[in-house]
Amino acid sequence: MNVAVIGANGQLGSDLVAAFSDAGDTAAALTHTDIEITNAESVSAALERVQPQVVVNTAAMHNVESCEREPEKAFAVNGIGARNLASVARQVGAVLMHVSTDYVFDGSKGSPYVEEDAPRPLNAYGITKVAGEHFVRATTDKHFVIRSSGLYGTAPCRAKGGLNFVELMLKLAKERGEVKVVDNEFVTPTSTAELARQIVRMSRSDCYGLYHATAEGSCSWHEFAREIFALTDTPVRLRVAAPGEFPAKVARPTYSVLENRALKSKGLNIFRPWQEALRDYLGSRVKSSTQEFAAS
Repeated sequence: MNVAVIGANGQLGSDLVAAFSDAGDTAAALTHTDIEITNAESVSAALERVQPQVVVNTAAMHNVESCEREPEKAFAVNGIGARNLASVARQVGAVLMHVSTDYVFDGSKGSPYVEEDAPRPLNAYGITKVAGEHFVRATTDKHFVIRSSGLYGTAPCRAKGGLNFVELMLKLAKERGEVKVVDNEFVTPTSTAELARQIVRMSRSDCYGLYHATAEGSCSWHEFAREIFALTDTPVRLRVAAPGEFPAKVARPTYSVLENRALKSKGLNIFRPWQEALRDYLGSRVKSSTQEFAAS
């Protein structure tokens, strides 16, 4: 199967290329130099060239502060870009798998969100991602809209200075010996490698629609940090950040846990508890460092 992965040099995109290749598919890794999703002609030229059966879109403007400063640009990428992909995917007969976010919710529910819950985003990023979802669902029948949460992976996250939460915690622990993390914001940490395998599994299905796709379980950011340090035997003083100690520049949901109800109802869910995926990530990280040391 020919697969076009858009945003292939990102955290999720790089793992998707590997996961589809491991599954025996031909994965065309498309980056911003290959396709400009805000330009319909660029999208058409790129997908006509690849002739994919499946298009996976991970490209997005997802720096929350940047989206708030430049909502028109955010809408062009997250909204119109999704529309362009859906339109061309329909024309070439491809399935579109569009990655969305937990930030479509405001966090007020206080229990895991399911696909039937109405979006109510708090910021421009969330609003533009909701717009993209609607464009995809209204433009092509052969679609998967996939919301995920708390992503971390081995490829650098450019929107977060090249560091995911795991790497940031380990860096701060090494540099400072003490780390403060909030314990009143809840999420489901999700490995991009595991999400990539889930997307490959879904690509073998014709159960199109809206899906939540995260690891099983949930935790506060403080609990996530504690698990990171425990699994790596990192010597650090982990403290709870005081209320307002790290004020957000843009409103974010304090509770954005998603329940994979649709995946489970279709027999498609492959996710494990978030702690197991984190253990695998940290293990691959150590293995990679060992190999680099041996090669030097």
